Amino acid sequence: MSIQKPIKHYLQFSDFTLDEYEYVIERAHLIKRKFKNYEIYHPLIDRTLVMVFEKNSTRTRLSFEAGMHQLGGAAIYLNTRDSQLGRGEPVEDAGQVMSRMCDIIMVRTFGQDIIERFAANSRVPVINGLTNEHHPCQVFADIFTYYEHRGPITGKTVAWVGDANNMLYSWLQAAEVFGFHVNVSTPKGYDMDMSLVSTDRYTFFENPSDACQGAHLVNTDVWTSMGYEEENAARLKAFDGWIVDSAKMSRAAPDALFMHCLPAHRGEEVSADVIDGPQSVVWDEAENRLHIQKALIEYLLIGRVDTKADNT
Repeated sequence: MSIQKPIKHYLQFSDFTLDEYEYVIERAHLIKRKFKNYEIYHPLIDRTLVMVFEKNSTRTRLSFEAGMHQLGGAAIYLNTRDSQLGRGEPVEDAGQVMSRMCDIIMVRTFGQDIIERFAANSRVPVINGLTNEHHPCQVFADIFTYYEHRGPITGKTVAWVGDANNMLYSWLQAAEVFGFHVNVSTPKGYDMDMSLVSTDRYTFFENPSDACQGAHLVNTDVWTSMGYEEENAARLKAFDGWIVDSAKMSRAAPDALFMHCLPAHRGEEVSADVIDGPQSVVWDEAENRLHIQKALIEYLLIGRVDTKADNT
């Protein structure tokens, strides 16, 4: 038994309420357990996900494509280089056409304005697979991973060490929704874009080691994100000292976790002994993209499912 919902998009982390997040997390636990127990769960038979990629991907494509198949549906991969979008078709026209031929769409692109325009012209739910400004699915998976290992993240402290990128902005939105605090440390010249910050649940630290003090979760990302490759040499110099190493982790809480959305560069933003060490949960974090996105897709297409009735 399910309750039908109007069309809802997931374009940035703030699009969901805490109640919605807690519901989807509960569903993700159930769906993951079914997957691990080899229980067939096909609520989306005859439903189709279209995946539109303008940026390269490993985890995003694999998790969405495998996840849709595991839910009983089908997934279609479209790269803008191989579609009319790559030849200048307006985003608005693409949203109109694609949404008439499928049930849900995931877009991985550059500017947030692109996915906003696409969604405004879509008849079906649109999910942000990554933009320059936001990466909500990854942070959702990260929070789900924290729940698995340590329980609720409310009231905790998350340290962000590195670039002020889409991951950080999604973490800041998550802090406002879940009620935790973010310690931020970015090098000079790579500061936060305050137009993307809508919370005061953060403290900025010039010293990255200080940002890790007492943190329950230490998080970082590559120093050069996609689209900024020409800045790589300058970034390597500017980010010197922002590596998350054992010294920084030692200042975090004794049971602190380390996360990285991957791919990682050992010896740059993180040391090998940290990412491959006992506090690292990066592999669970990567796998959980699959499970949280399956629950997200189910919610966007079906609405709330009676978990008690389904928990059989």
